[in-house]
Amino acid sequence: MENLREQILILISTPIYIIIIGLEILLSNYRRKKAYTWKDTLSNLYLMLLNSAIDLLFRGIYLLILELCYRHHWISITNVFSYWFVLLLAEDFLYYWLHRWDHEIRFFWAVHVTHHSSEHMNFSVGFRSSVFQPLYRFVYFIPLALLGFKPLDIVFMYSATQIWGIFVHTELIRKMGWLEYILVTPSHHRVHHASNPRYLDKNMGMFLIIWDQLFGTFQPELTPEEYQPTRYGLTKPVENDGPAGIVFHEWQAIGKDLSRKDIGLREKWQYLFGPPGWSHDGSRQTSEQMREAESVESLDFAPDPQF
Repeated sequence: MENLREQILILISTPIYIIIIGLEILLSNYRRKKAYTWKDTLSNLYLMLLNSAIDLLFRGIYLLILELCYRHHWISITNVFSYWFVLLLAEDFLYYWLHRWDHEIRFFWAVHVTHHSSEHMNFSVGFRSSVFQPLYRFVYFIPLALLGFKPLDIVFMYSATQIWGIFVHTELIRKMGWLEYILVTPSHHRVHHASNPRYLDKNMGMFLIIWDQLFGTFQPELTPEEYQPTRYGLTKPVENDGPAGIVFHEWQAIGKDLSRKDIGLREKWQYLFGPPGWSHDGSRQTSEQMREAESVESLDFAPDPQF
């Protein structure tokens, strides 16, 4: 039954993806805005296929681990509505922390960086997967199994919320009214994909924006008059954007940092598990340091008060 649900989800969502991507291409071309390029779209497809292959190969192992945890679950929710509602909230909450630590810990950022390496914002970017994430993502969902949620239900809920996570990758939809206070919207997610200092590491949720509001990572999208035009992609573009370079460029950078002869174990640990951009000599900046530098710069250029 559970496998059938996931198959139905795929059968329903796939033609919807094709339709919305086709409409976005038509509308963006009509407005003379180049939202898609062949190279970027093919890269998105390539990364999605790699991620899907690893997920399929590893699925039996992580489902077995979740099943072993489920057999020792602590509580049971018998009401069907409560079961699925709590699963939605709990899964989205745990995904928030998975996503946040993917941004804040360089070891995991090396996996997640592929998703942020596109300088475009369109529906196909939603498929630009973090290739190796299936190898550890299930660890975050172990508490769900211990709380009495069946492993296949956990996988199904993750897949369902992922559909919404793909739909928010667009510039076509500006604001969504009162939903902006509850759900992750395209406006929120454009901020998340931006490389402007104020926007870095913000809006980590996939379905609900409430976690960002609760834990201090929320940032509304500002107009160009309020801040500056949105720039997508990484703060430092990938030099080798070929098939291997997209996936492994950050791992190569980590290897280069760890091989330095002028640092000790503490610095090596920071280069591996510290925030992305950390450097022992200040030659690079973390997202927080970039924000602080931008704030200082804006104060330096602020007009003198008039008396």
